[in-house]
Amino acid sequence: MNSSPCRNPLIAITFLALISLTPALQAQPRGQPMPPVVSPELSPERRVTFRILAPKAESVQMGGSGDIPADSFGSSRALTKGTNGVWELTVGPLPPGSYRYAFNVDGVTVIDPRNPRTSESNENTWSLVHVPGVDWMDTRDVPHGAVSEVTYWSSTLDRSRRLHVYTPPGYEAGEGRYPVFYLLHGAFDSDDSWSTVGRAGFILDNLIAAGKAKPMVVVMPHGHTGPFRFGVPFNDEFEREFTADILPQMEKRYRVLADRQHRAIAGLSMGGAHTLNIGIPHLDQFAYLGVYSSGIFGITGGPGGGQPQGPSFEQKHQAILDDAKLKTGLKLVWFATGKDDFLVATSRATVEMLKKHQFDVIYRETEGAHTWDKWREYLHEFAPQLFQ
Repeated sequence: MNSSPCRNPLIAITFLALISLTPALQAQPRGQPMPPVVSPELSPERRVTFRILAPKAESVQMGGSGDIPADSFGSSRALTKGTNGVWELTVGPLPPGSYRYAFNVDGVTVIDPRNPRTSESNENTWSLVHVPGVDWMDTRDVPHGAVSEVTYWSSTLDRSRRLHVYTPPGYEAGEGRYPVFYLLHGAFDSDDSWSTVGRAGFILDNLIAAGKAKPMVVVMPHGHTGPFRFGVPFNDEFEREFTADILPQMEKRYRVLADRQHRAIAGLSMGGAHTLNIGIPHLDQFAYLGVYSSGIFGITGGPGGGQPQGPSFEQKHQAILDDAKLKTGLKLVWFATGKDDFLVATSRATVEMLKKHQFDVIYRETEGAHTWDKWREYLHEFAPQLFQ
């Protein structure tokens, strides 16, 4: 009987070869370890430090979508380069909220490679950081709903499209039907925006947990049907798609109460204009209308689209605006705009026009401008008024 530990000569040769190579492998120089990079890093004082490893870069600046207040940067948006090749900038203290940002590295815009949280706008992706400190929009220990990315076929546009849908806690149990709220974004955003930088899911979770809002399904569509450019006449393709494809498909796919009293629509900026352009002509289908930082574009002849060609909104829809029967069952028409918003005159003029036609309009003029910190607040104030 052979007592050799290696009965196969080929295995023995391979084993000896590996042993002989081990010292050489151990002697190979290893690459320098990459310095640890944490970004973003939030301090208890709500200061945020941003970092990026770019040892060969000549210049790194903090870019942004305008969410981070300008006075939070101090004298410069430039990041400072350390001896380890890591660039760094601390801003703040920041008010509680969500903020989109990006880096500009030698003229090239990049998202933060150390931060997996992102938010899509129209044609761009941003990195995202949330600064906690306000219970109604923070991630809290309450039952949470779900936000789904949904693909559907648009017969209007003859292509696949995407939207996001929030379903409340308990929906997955498969019992009961819910009211439905269509929530529309603005010109520089997408169907992803309300559930990321807008914190819509968390805002609804917290309101529902506190008993301040009814559990509801929230549909967040993509309001652009092509590239957006200022100066281009307002496009009604989305409004036609909404009524022909989005509303019927979502109300067939989800367990919702598909009647006027359980249907709401609201939007910010461009989405507020969409709300009016959809909601007024179909007033028999919506009991709740919400308009944030918006109105009828062009009603003042200034920001928001200039004077429209042909009949005005009021002229086109005069019969509906004056129909007293349609106002019966209309539960809420709610506007809110910041005093420093560039569309505040548009909001005021739209509210006055609706009041002239005997609409009972609630108008809130708040502090602030055309920014996400206001739109999150408006959603938090508007949602509890729905379906009560």
